[in-house]
Amino acid sequence: NDGNPLCSEFPRAPLERAAVGRSSMPLLTFVARVNDGMLLVASMEHTLMGQSDGQETLDVYKSQAKQIFKRLNPRSVAKMSIDSGSFTFHYMIQLGICYLTLCDKGYPKRLAFLYLDEIHNEFVNHLTEIEEKKARDEGRQTQDWDRQIDLVERPYAYIKFDKTIKKKGKDFANPNSRSNTGRLSEDLHDIHNIMKKNINEVLKRGEGLESMAEVSKKLQSESSNFKWGAKKVSLMAQWQQYAPLVAVGGVVFVVLLLKYFL
Repeated sequence: NDGNPLCSEFPRAPLERAAVGRSSMPLLTFVARVNDGMLLVASMEHTLMGQSDGQETLDVYKSQAKQIFKRLNPRSVAKMSIDSGSFTFHYMIQLGICYLTLCDKGYPKRLAFLYLDEIHNEFVNHLTEIEEKKARDEGRQTQDWDRQIDLVERPYAYIKFDKTIKKKGKDFANPNSRSNTGRLSEDLHDIHNIMKKNINEVLKRGEGLESMAEVSKKLQSESSNFKWGAKKVSLMAQWQQYAPLVAVGGVVFVVLLLKYFL
């Protein structure tokens, strides 16, 4: 993974000052491989650069984003929103790739996930075009685009895709534009079930971003182990209670057997 891990006390950005004058558009967008957090693309808007602490603020959020990627695994929940100060991270996992963006907390959640969905579609098209061109140049059949992702060995391997991300970011900049209100009215996805956490839950406590199904399975397993342990203790207590009586009964039986039958 790229970048230094955050220390135990995570730095807090000067949000009150940096937030002044920010735009509604996604401030940063990262694309990363889920199984190891390898960054494939990083795209940042410079909305906060004009503020006195703008660079510091974005550096904090970039670091937090990388920490989020480190906590992902194949069992992670597919969609999540993570509040951090005056902003919110939204991420979506598709086919082993995580698409993450940082928006103003007031930016419509539904529109943020529509943006990520379009980034996913454009990225797949980008990878497909690369593979088709490479296959033509090498005179071979094309391979699945996801195989390219598995073979990536260095960060930011698809940094040229940043141009597409910036173009999409402009399309989604104004939530009240005609195109975006149209997107919202046509979208039928239910976003109410998307998990929401605070950045401290994810980073400071070191919690994994596992799905509720995985958490439920773990709780069921722990509950079963507890029940069996409790049952085992109960059986041992009963054995200790009745073992002397069984021993005495055995002795009496042997004495009677010897006396009357032998």
